[in-house]
Amino acid sequence: MERKLIFLDIDGTLTPPGTSIPPESALAAIRQARERGHKVFLCSGRNLGMQEGVLSYGFDGTVASAGGYVVCGGKVLYARPIAEEQLRWTLALLDGAEAYYLLETRDAAYGSEAAVELMASSKGGGSEAERWKRALRENLRIHPLRERGEEPVYKVFFITQHTQRLPMEELSKVFFVCDQNVFAHDGVFRGELIHRDFDKGTGMACICEHLGATLADTVAFGDSMNDLAMLKAAGVGVCMENGDPALKEFSDLICPRVDDDGLAKAFCQLGLI
Repeated sequence: MERKLIFLDIDGTLTPPGTSIPPESALAAIRQARERGHKVFLCSGRNLGMQEGVLSYGFDGTVASAGGYVVCGGKVLYARPIAEEQLRWTLALLDGAEAYYLLETRDAAYGSEAAVELMASSKGGGSEAERWKRALRENLRIHPLRERGEEPVYKVFFITQHTQRLPMEELSKVFFVCDQNVFAHDGVFRGELIHRDFDKGTGMACICEHLGATLADTVAFGDSMNDLAMLKAAGVGVCMENGDPALKEFSDLICPRVDDDGLAKAFCQLGLI
C-alpha cells in the first residue's frame, strides 16, 4: 500500500471522552502503521499544551487548536491566533449574551470562575465538553482569566444558559460556531469558535504540502462536529460509532467505538496495518 498520512482526533477518537490514555490496541496500531511507512498525526481541538501527554506516545506531528497551530517533524508550519481587536469584539458579544468562556492559547487556557463552575457542574455534551470537564477537574493548564496577559488566543470555548441571546449571525461571519451539545439535555449550550481562516482540513493540507503529498493520500478519524472539515478534506474520512450522528453523514466509513478497539479495527479494514 502507498504511504498514507493518518490524522487522528483525540477526544472520543483516540481516547475515550474525558481521558488522555489511548487503548493499547490503538497505540499498537499506530506503531505498526508507522513501521509500514505511514505517518501518523494528531488533529485535535486541543491546544499544543493540552496535547503534550498524548504526543509523548509517538507521532509525526500535530494539527492543534482545530487547525490554528500546525507542527510537522518538530517544525512549526502554521500559527494563526485571533487578532486582539477581533478577540475583544468577540468577547464583548459573548458578554452581552451572558455567555462564559475559556480562551485557548498555544499552551494553556484561561477562563472566568463562572465559566469553570458552569462547565464543571453541567451534564452531557460532546467529547470536547468532556475534555474540558476533565481538564477542569484535574486543573490541567487552566488559569484565571485575569492572568492571561498578552498570550495570543487561538480558539474560544463558550458555555451559556441563555442560548436565545447568542448573536449567532454576527459570530458566524468570523467563526465557524461548532455546537458541542451532542446528547445534552440540561438547557446549557456549549460551543467552540473556530476562526474561518483555518480548520482541521487546512491543517492537514499544510502538512501534505510540506511533505509533498496530497489530501488524496490522507485518512482522517474523528467523532465531533469540529472534525467535519477534516473528514470532508481527507481521502478517506472515518467517524467513530460513538460520534456525532450529523458527522456520520459526511463519513466514508463508520468504525467501532473508541473503547471497542475502533482504531485498530479500522486500520486493519483499510489495509494500513
